Amino acid sequence: MKKLFVRLLGFGAMLIASAMSVASAELPQYAEADHMGVASCASGVCHGSVRGKDVTSVLQNEYVVWSRMDRHRIAYQTLLTPESKSIAAKLGIGNAHEAKICLDCHADNVAIEKRSEKFQIEDGVGCEACHGGAQQYISSHVDVDSNHKANVSAGLYPTDQPRERAELCLSCHLGTGEKMATHDIMGAGHPRVSFELDTFGALQPPHYVVDDDYKAEKWHGSNIDVWAIGQVTAAKQTLALIDERLNQGGLFPEIALFDCHACHHSMSEKRWTASERSGLPPGAVRLNDANFVIVLALAEVMGEGSDVALRNEVKKLHLAVNKNGDYSSSIAALTTTLNQIDSKLSSVDLSSSAQPLIEAMIRNTIAGNLTDYVVAEQAIMAIDMLLEYRGVREEYSLWLDQVYSTLQDEDNFSADDYIDSMRLFGA
Repeated sequence: MKKLFVRLLGFGAMLIASAMSVASAELPQYAEADHMGVASCASGVCHGSVRGKDVTSVLQNEYVVWSRMDRHRIAYQTLLTPESKSIAAKLGIGNAHEAKICLDCHADNVAIEKRSEKFQIEDGVGCEACHGGAQQYISSHVDVDSNHKANVSAGLYPTDQPRERAELCLSCHLGTGEKMATHDIMGAGHPRVSFELDTFGALQPPHYVVDDDYKAEKWHGSNIDVWAIGQVTAAKQTLALIDERLNQGGLFPEIALFDCHACHHSMSEKRWTASERSGLPPGAVRLNDANFVIVLALAEVMGEGSDVALRNEVKKLHLAVNKNGDYSSSIAALTTTLNQIDSKLSSVDLSSSAQPLIEAMIRNTIAGNLTDYVVAEQAIMAIDMLLEYRGVREEYSLWLDQVYSTLQDEDNFSADDYIDSMRLFGA
């Protein structure tokens, strides 16, 4: 577990929220299997043991970990707070805890006909919201002859696979064509949405152990692999959202797809600086390209020129959207490049890339290319993970504290202060 929790809690607004990938699994919310309810998993002989066990292939305390420590357990309860009631009232959607637009991400909101007797929407984001409806595998997955592949065939969602896991998490923590924290919702008071697969996974208490049994049947890779795949998947999902949701048919596009801080700052504060990556003039509202920018650093380290193509295509996308041009061709080109980078991740060894990645992000920050707030928060989460991966995080703890301090208040973020703190790396 990373020593990251305290820092990110002081990192300003809590980073909470409520793909265009090659994954074959359908998201649990839309798959065919019935959802049996959290109570079906909570028995002490199933996943409700108070203490983890080491004589079985799983800990069997997964329900207890979720119910006591995992923030997903209170996702539905959040809808009962005064803040959520205020948001719902402003949107005119009735009660937040009954509105589909809220339940789609704050609960396991499967269709009524797929809810079995023990199912309760009040359980929030429970077991089957991530692991898939248990109708077919609830009995078979405990058989001694059963294996992970068979369970997946029976409806278990393959959360061990990082791309599928990223798609699942991003379906709420970024959005899809079916559900998304739109600008209307955020304008009514919903927090800004931010996510990074590896870091957010580390912030939740693990309810599994990557031991020999796990490795024998499931994908297992390093934090740097999970981070890289998560960033590329997020970039592709961002493109999908631009393609599906940018043009709403009215005067304004879906503004949630743009960088919040391009507009949300004091009129007297002149934040605009020339950006080679976007090529946009003063006053232009730029897309939220944080994941593209981080993938650029990854592509730069991976080599083979994919960073050059990605950089050019991101700039073309910015200009096309800003000028209401043909951004569909830019999306197609970007998707092709991202798919190429994604395919390389399956064959490249990133174990020696941690330090070059750190240096690339710091170098690009000092050059002024990673200084938007949304990019800065992604960069420091990545650097934090990479230092931990290298086993030297404690040596840089004071430096990390200083960098995080510049990001504590996004409304008063100073790019100059952030750059100055990054210059001190290794000092």
